[in-house]
Amino acid sequence: MNLITRRFVLFAAAAVTALPAFGQLPVVSTTIHVVEGRGCECCRQWTKHLQNAGFQVTREERFGTLLMQHKIDLGVPIDMTSCHTGSVEGYFVEGHVPATDIRKLLQERPDALGLAVPGMPYGSPGMGPESHREAYDVLLVLKDGSHTIFNRYAAAPA
Repeated sequence: MNLITRRFVLFAAAAVTALPAFGQLPVVSTTIHVVEGRGCECCRQWTKHLQNAGFQVTREERFGTLLMQHKIDLGVPIDMTSCHTGSVEGYFVEGHVPATDIRKLLQERPDALGLAVPGMPYGSPGMGPESHREAYDVLLVLKDGSHTIFNRYAAAPA
């Protein structure tokens, strides 16, 4: 015979009451390693952007051919380079990629090499205020070196 005891009801009430607290446990942050050009201020601003978004960031500076060799080793196409390159969970992140796109990449886990924002578009993270942003695309670089648009950012209204 199934009897619901007072003890069971009290336990169930306590468990249901505690559930919201478990939903607020701190999320373990993801670590991204960033290789920056020596003395580059926009690289530092981008890493601050990542830290503000909850990433743990490790940094190192490289100069000239050492920086380019690092990009080549990760599979960053030459025409998609920028001033810094991140590595996170098997992907590269080249240039001023917004943290939200990195999170989306890690959630979706596409069969790709990584994300790139070629050049240094004004208003991208680390490159000035979004209120004056120029239009740019975040590209998903596939394993064969081709790419597709992962996300598109319109220019800020004038």
